[in-house]
Amino acid sequence: MRNVALKLSGFLLAGLLFVSCSKTETSSTTTSALKDALTSGTQNLNTAMTEIASTQAFQLLGVSSGAVLKSGTTATTSYTTYIPLSLVTGVYDYKPLKTNASRDYALIKFFTKSADASKMVVNLPLAKLKDPRVLREYVASDSTQTNNFTMSVTNYYNNYNSYRDYDYINVADITIDKASAGSLNIKSTVNPTTGTQYTSQFAFSNGYTAKYAYASGDTTLSSFTLSKAAAVLYKEELRTIRSDTARFGHEQQYTLTIGDVKLVRKADRSYAVYLKNVLQTKAVVTMVDKTSTTEPSVCHQREIQITFDDGTVATVSTLISNSISNISTLFTSLHDVYFAAYVVDWIAYDIYYKR
Repeated sequence: MRNVALKLSGFLLAGLLFVSCSKTETSSTTTSALKDALTSGTQNLNTAMTEIASTQAFQLLGVSSGAVLKSGTTATTSYTTYIPLSLVTGVYDYKPLKTNASRDYALIKFFTKSADASKMVVNLPLAKLKDPRVLREYVASDSTQTNNFTMSVTNYYNNYNSYRDYDYINVADITIDKASAGSLNIKSTVNPTTGTQYTSQFAFSNGYTAKYAYASGDTTLSSFTLSKAAAVLYKEELRTIRSDTARFGHEQQYTLTIGDVKLVRKADRSYAVYLKNVLQTKAVVTMVDKTSTTEPSVCHQREIQITFDDGTVATVSTLISNSISNISTLFTSLHDVYFAAYVVDWIAYDIYYKR
């Protein structure tokens, strides 16, 4: 269900945020302090992405086998459900079945409810999540695998009337090999009148937090943020106004923040550059938009180049070249969260329909 809803809300993208055109635009501003701050900010971002990419949680977030994971029963739009957390509480332990079941086979048949609880606790082998193609199949290694992955759902709500009218919440703590791997927080609301409100956040156990947010309407706001504690390491934000021909409408304002540096492009194509929220006035900023029909990325569809007052030139894609692929993976994964949401949803649907 969530896969369909997110697709219809415009969340299956492989990059970060923006709208495309095909112009090169220039404005002026810069100081050596700006150069130092941008260099420091991109270095901190690269360090953060290296540390995030080394975690097992990031590897799970990268699971994107939607076509394989998708359940034919729960992916249709001709059903309604009302599933609060109270309906699905308990401890559910994975137990292998010697079967080559289809993907529509009830997932709960592979689990045993071992105890009552005030939350929903799902225990299963990590390997099953890393290779979801065999989630409903028996493989020889199943007999030796342990349930070393735990998802403890502390808040869950699934009220689905149609793909244009639903509420969804999934808040959970993730444990791998008995150690905390992070926490997930998804909230999605679609209403025929008020539109779409969606947030998806994952807080890693090493202190980093990634968050995607989207709110539709006459003015649509979308953003992707990577932070540690209260410090924003990276943020892209797009504000557009409604258009009959483009999902994200006409760009009203685009903002890129890396550490203490913030670049803003307004609807009139003018630029503003800030260092610690102080407007800078001595630099040359050039932005090149590449033709695209999707919501582009700063590194793949939009290039930002800054010429500093000492004559040196830097481009964002070069400064964060080692992080681009991982940022893209993290951004995309926050839309779908295949590794966790679908396992929980499947079990919840099976309980609801008494399968």
